[in-house]
Amino acid sequence: MPKLKNHTGAKKRFRVTATGKYKNRKAGRRHLLAPEKASIKRERRESAIIAPNSAEGKFLKKYLPMK
Repeated sequence: MPKLKNHTGAKKRFRVTATGKYKNRKAGRRHLLAPEKASIKRERRESAIIAPNSAEGKFLKKYLPMK
C-alpha cells in the first residue's frame, strides 16, 4: 500500500482545530476593498470553521489524512 500524503495546497490553507474541525481564512481580503460594505469586511476578517461531517469536510479528510 502506498504511503499516505497530505495535499500540499490544502495543508497551506487549512488547519485542524483541537476538536477536529477545519479552520481557514475567508476569501476576498486582498484588493478592491474600497467599494465593499463595512459589514462584509468585518465578516471576512474572522476565520471560517468547517465541520468535518459537512461536504467540504469530507474532501478535507481525504486531502489531509495525516492531520
